[in-house]
Amino acid sequence: MSVIDRLNLRGEGVAPGLVVARALPGEEVGGEAVDGRIAQPKILTPSPDRVAAPCRHYKACGGCALQHASDAFVETWKTGVVRQALAGQGLEAPFRDTLTSPAGTRRRATLAGRRLKSGALVGFHGRASDTVTAIPGCTLLDPALVAVIPALEALVTEGGSRKGEVRLTVTRYAEGVEVSVDEGKPLDRALRLALPQIAGAHRLARLVWNGEVLLQEAPPSLTMGRARVSPPPGAFLQATPQGEAALKAAVIEAVGGAKQVVDLFAGCGTFALPLAETAEVHAVEGAAPMLAALDLGWRNATGLKRVTTEARDLFRRPLMPDELKRFDAAVIDPPRAGAEAQVAELAQAAVPVIAHVSCSPVTFARDARVLVGAGYRLDWVQVVDQFRWSAHVELVARFSRAHMA
Repeated sequence: MSVIDRLNLRGEGVAPGLVVARALPGEEVGGEAVDGRIAQPKILTPSPDRVAAPCRHYKACGGCALQHASDAFVETWKTGVVRQALAGQGLEAPFRDTLTSPAGTRRRATLAGRRLKSGALVGFHGRASDTVTAIPGCTLLDPALVAVIPALEALVTEGGSRKGEVRLTVTRYAEGVEVSVDEGKPLDRALRLALPQIAGAHRLARLVWNGEVLLQEAPPSLTMGRARVSPPPGAFLQATPQGEAALKAAVIEAVGGAKQVVDLFAGCGTFALPLAETAEVHAVEGAAPMLAALDLGWRNATGLKRVTTEARDLFRRPLMPDELKRFDAAVIDPPRAGAEAQVAELAQAAVPVIAHVSCSPVTFARDARVLVGAGYRLDWVQVVDQFRWSAHVELVARFSRAHMA
């Protein structure tokens, strides 16, 4: 018998010398340990925070990690992950209440597909496994994504290889679902004819196969503030509409009444376009097609202030202090690796206010230490849980110069 002390960053229980799948702090557990891990624990004394998983696939599926824990526990734990990361850098901050996306709202996900002797299997991988679990009753995904699983199965049956696995990224847009397939068989004449027919029969908005658009009924689009944006195939989007709205509201509040804003790692304009309702914005992003979508959305919108764009690799060529000095606020939303080089230049430039969006508490805390060391105050942190039931943590934080309000 072992007692769980805490959760690790993957949401697994940790006991002395053991990692225990889907266990909670304070629980007494038993079970066979293999290489220091209990994959199928017996919960001898359950935690008061343990709940019945709402999804019937949870036992076999690895798409979620924390359905066995109450919402209140998950919110407290995710806030604690950020607090601990900050404490590791000698920092602390006021925290706002966590904002959690509802079930059934994930509008973007990547599924696995395997061609079988007869048909295909599409779903999420099992926990720590190569096994694919079918998910017809998934409670995580937007129902529109669950509804296209038969289309995904047909695509894998036609274009998947028996030797490997197909990766299927599905995204819900206003016009329908985009399916982007990677690791499919190379396109030949037969596939070029068959795959669009499958997509058309299932009314997919867009089908992308190994990076090539095979069918597009209408350019898929999203509303970003007053603008309508058509992202390029496979573009990064926030995972849920509710999560995007929460992040956007926190960013807008953080920059306040700024009139000149630089948006770093701007993507398709999630923050730049809403901010342009009250401020001139310079949007910088490494992927030129995403910036082109942002720019077109701005040009076709009404009532927005000037938005300029710049395609630039901010890891290799961060904006320098002389380029940043004209801005009274900055928004930065880097990938998981953080933005060490760009944050260093922001700190030197002394931009009055910074809204920092992050999907990694560890790299966020590292970057926060640089800013605080340069004279910034960490005003508040807002945790946004749009990856419900996962160990993934996202947040927005406001930094201001110590002499600023």
